[in-house]
Amino acid sequence: MGRFGFLALGWGALALGLAGLALPVLPTTPFLLVAAFGFGRASPGLRNWLVDHPRLGPPIRDWEERGAISARTKARAVIAMAAVLALSLALGVPGWALAVQGVGIAIGAAFVLTRPS
Repeated sequence: MGRFGFLALGWGALALGLAGLALPVLPTTPFLLVAAFGFGRASPGLRNWLVDHPRLGPPIRDWEERGAISARTKARAVIAMAAVLALSLALGVPGWALAVQGVGIAIGAAFVLTRPS
């Protein structure tokens, strides 16, 4: 993937991360991490801007320095996962799909909750 591809990856991931600030079911931090990666490959200046940003930078720095997720972010992630599962139950999603979803959510929640804060 060339410079343009990494720039596109960075900007696309940043757009999804910003959308995640407003949409509770869309995760912000993973998209910011992908954006930092893409910008790092294509434009060190853009990566530095993102990592040094007062609002967007702290979760990136926390992850890169310590593999950490803030307690607030952990709580929001687990609440969003539970809400998705509850919505699926309310909508009458078939049992097999609920089981697959439940396993995926359990794995995701376990990963998030076992990271340092």
